[in-house]
Amino acid sequence: MTQRPLFDHLIVDAPPTEGIKYAGSKLKLLPHILQMVEKVGAKTVLDGFSGTTRVSQALARQGYTVVCNDIAAWSKVFGTCYLLNQKKRAEYQSLIEHLNAVPPMDGWFTEHYGGQPNDGCAVQRDGRKKPWQIHNTRKLDAIRQEIEVLALDPVSKAVALTSLMLALDRVDSTLGHFAAYLKDWSPRSYGDLVLDIPRVVPASLPHQVFQRDILDLVPQVAVDLAYFDPPYGSNNEKMPPSRVRYAAYYHLWTSVVLFDQPALFGKAKRRCDTADPVAASAFEEFRRSDRGRFKAVEAIEQLIAATPTRWTILSYSSGGRATAQELDDVLRRHGRLLDVVALEYKRNVMAGMKWTHEWTCDAVEANREFLFLLEKRAA
Repeated sequence: MTQRPLFDHLIVDAPPTEGIKYAGSKLKLLPHILQMVEKVGAKTVLDGFSGTTRVSQALARQGYTVVCNDIAAWSKVFGTCYLLNQKKRAEYQSLIEHLNAVPPMDGWFTEHYGGQPNDGCAVQRDGRKKPWQIHNTRKLDAIRQEIEVLALDPVSKAVALTSLMLALDRVDSTLGHFAAYLKDWSPRSYGDLVLDIPRVVPASLPHQVFQRDILDLVPQVAVDLAYFDPPYGSNNEKMPPSRVRYAAYYHLWTSVVLFDQPALFGKAKRRCDTADPVAASAFEEFRRSDRGRFKAVEAIEQLIAATPTRWTILSYSSGGRATAQELDDVLRRHGRLLDVVALEYKRNVMAGMKWTHEWTCDAVEANREFLFLLEKRAA
C-alpha cells in the first residue's frame, strides 16, 4: 500500500511580523511552520535560533507560549521588544517622536560607516565602501547616544533599539548583510532615517527570551515542541576556512545594540569579535571529524538528541553542509519523521512530500529549503 503524507497541506495563515533583511529569514516558511505546530497540538514552543524573531513573533501572535533564544545580542533585543512588551503601541509614541527630534551629530558610527553621496558612488576617498550615507549615520550617532541618556527600562530600550534597527535597514546600501557593501549607493540610501513604532502588542502569555548557547539551554527548557533553524555551513567544497560567519554578516547590528565601539578589522570594518576563529559555530563547520562525518551534521544530531521535547521541527537548506542521506539518517535514528515540506526558492513553489525517503531523491536541487517534523522516540 502506498504511504501518504500524515498531514494535508492546507496552509495556516501567518500573522504579520516584521524584521530586518536577513539571509536566514523564514518569512516564506512561516505558514508551514505554524501548520506543523498546530497539527501536533503543541502549546509551548522553543525557537532555538530565533534570528530576527519572525517565527517567535508569529507563534506568539497565534497564541503559543514561546521560548525565544539566539546567541546574538541584537536578536535578544528583537525578542524582548516583540515578546515581553506589556504596553499598547501608542504608549511609545512620545519616545519615538523624541528620538526622531534629536539633532544629528558626528560620532563613532559616522566615522566608520558613514559615506558622502559622491554623485552615486559609495566608494570614499579612503577607497572603502560604506553601508549608509553620512546624513543617516549622523542621526544614528545622535539617536543611539540619546537612548543611553534616557536610561530606559529594558523593554522600552528594546523597543527603541528595534525601531532604530528597522529604520537603518530601510536606508542601507547593502545586499542584506554587512560583510560587504555596494559600490554604488542604493536608491533607498538617499532617504532619511526616521523611526517608527514597532508593531508591538501587549503580551498575554509568559514568554521567555534568552541569549544562550542552544546546547546549554535545551536541557533546562520544558516545552512541547522545538523549532531549530541552525546557521548551517555551506556545501561548497571550495569554501575557504576564512569564510564569513553569520555573526559577521550582522556585526553592525551587534554594534548598534551594544554601543561598545569595538576594535575593527577588514574592508567592511567588521568587529574583531566576529573573526572566524572567535565566532565559529559548530553548525557552520565545513570540516569533517575524525569519524569522517561533517561536524555540522554531528552538531545537529547532538542537538536533536539533547532536546527533551516530544516534537522537533528542523529547518534546513539544500545548500547546507549536510547531505540529504546523512540528514535523513540522523532524523530517523532519533524518532519518526511525520512530515517533510520543501520550498523551491527559484520558482517559489511549495510542495508536500511523503514521509518516506522520497525527499532525499531530489534534495540536491539548488535553493531548496526543507522543514522536517520529527516525533522524538521515547527515551
